[in-house]
Amino acid sequence: MKVTLDNVNELDFAKGDGLLPALIQDRATGQIRMQGYMNLEAVKQTIESQLVTFYSRSKERLWVKGESSQNVLKVASVHTDCDNDSILVLAEPAGPTCHLGTDSCFGDAKPNLAFLAELEAIQGQRLKDAPESSYTAKLAARGINKVAQKVGEEGVEVALAAVAESDEALLGESADLLYHLLLTLRVRGLGLKDVVKVLESRH
Repeated sequence: MKVTLDNVNELDFAKGDGLLPALIQDRATGQIRMQGYMNLEAVKQTIESQLVTFYSRSKERLWVKGESSQNVLKVASVHTDCDNDSILVLAEPAGPTCHLGTDSCFGDAKPNLAFLAELEAIQGQRLKDAPESSYTAKLAARGINKVAQKVGEEGVEVALAAVAESDEALLGESADLLYHLLLTLRVRGLGLKDVVKVLESRH
């Protein structure tokens, strides 16, 4: 169930003496960033402020994640499980989440496909910074026609590798195709999430 201010009182805080465990998941990559605890006020503030807010058991007060480091977690949506006694927040991290400086408090544990979202972000940064050494920035600077041409070339190479070359060659060409497809979408102001929405609608 998606949690809103209208149904927040349906959460079962009694089981945990007024607190519910809250997992924070990166909306883009699916990586679990951290886990904390929320009381009713923390959940309400999280929804209202759109910034993940926990209840600190040691300090006995509400605290906004990133209030000192500025590495806040911007809320995309808040959900509860089937028993209404735990919370899942889909968020957009503004930086590393763990106090150790890593993206996640769970180390490098992440879904297999998470790197695609990371790659999109890397491409976006390359286009923004436009370093002279960046292949991505140089190709994008040549315009959408040249970027799209690379997608066509890589698509042909994938097809040829599929019927006449090794698995290693097919994987390499497929990686090239994905890279250039993501860049094409980025240059057009779109992203992988937009493609996923189309696939979901077709399903």
